[in-house]
Amino acid sequence: MKHRLALLVLFLALDARLARAQSDVSFRNEVQHVIDRGLAWLSSQQNSNGWWSTPDHPAVTALALTAFHGDTASPPRASNQALRLGYTFLKSCEKPDGGIYQRDLASYNTSLSMMAFLTAPQGDFDDLLRRARKYLVSLQQDRGTPGRLDTPFDGGIGYGGVQRDPDVSNTYVALQALHFSRRLVEDRHPDSGRDLNWGAALHFLERCQNLPDRNPEPWVSREASDRGGFVYHPGRSMAGGETNAVTGRVALRSYGSISYAGLLSYIYADLKKEDPRVAAVLEWLRTHYTLSENPGMEQAGLYYYLHLLTKGLSAAGVNELELRDGRKVAWRREVALRLMELQQPNGSWVNANPRWWEKDPVLATAYSVMALETLFRAL
Repeated sequence: MKHRLALLVLFLALDARLARAQSDVSFRNEVQHVIDRGLAWLSSQQNSNGWWSTPDHPAVTALALTAFHGDTASPPRASNQALRLGYTFLKSCEKPDGGIYQRDLASYNTSLSMMAFLTAPQGDFDDLLRRARKYLVSLQQDRGTPGRLDTPFDGGIGYGGVQRDPDVSNTYVALQALHFSRRLVEDRHPDSGRDLNWGAALHFLERCQNLPDRNPEPWVSREASDRGGFVYHPGRSMAGGETNAVTGRVALRSYGSISYAGLLSYIYADLKKEDPRVAAVLEWLRTHYTLSENPGMEQAGLYYYLHLLTKGLSAAGVNELELRDGRKVAWRREVALRLMELQQPNGSWVNANPRWWEKDPVLATAYSVMALETLFRAL
């Protein structure tokens, strides 16, 4: 009798495991279908000259191309000719200084264009990438005494051009491109140029984190609800601040998308998960986990937030996220379901809130497809 009972328990366990495996396969197929629809819509939006959405900002085309590179379908959703046209357009945006842009937002456009070239399935773009890399490195700020980290902006990277103030968002996309192109410095090619001052970049990131024991800036919040999160740049948060009625001191609030940008920046700068700065931002993100909004910003930047959440938790090696109440969530499945829910009938995504260009469906769709592709690989 005991032997039969043991066999029954074993069979039930095997049946449950098989059901979970079948469910996982089914869910992966659903995610793939959503990705296919998103890429099919993106494919239909390419201009005959190779660009997506606008020729003024090659970053949008770069995001679309990067999304197509992650396509797991066979045949791919875009023809080789369409992709070649896209890369030809990006190459035409290269400037004599090595940047890849048209008129403004030089750093942002260059960084995202580099990621498209770095993930290109075909073509040797190393020379172009070396020039772009040198250009990004040249934008790193050193505002006080040369060689000394004596201002909070030292080490950061801004939009470039007239918009020089460094911020966490532009620093993050630059660090991402520089991190993934490090081999171009390490191969000692004569045109590689110098590497970024990564220590200075960490100095800037620290000065943007609400962490009083590491950041001496007067605006740093001492509220538990802000501790560990990030603001846009020293002295400014897109989520605003709170003024002390007695002292008049303004404490800046942390918010979601920029805190994930801060987490990824630390990871690209090779900080480990156990580092107090990384641990602090992970704690803030854990306690503010939501998929209904960009924490602190409501619907503004929602798709950027979901995109960075997926990249950030994946890069940090977080498989299950333990929330404030102790509940553990399978965040990958939850994010995939949320993006499925938000997909439009035509296969695109779009944000009714126009902040940060997310009313452009090409931008929002590229963010969403790249997030789903990252999720798909780990489901």
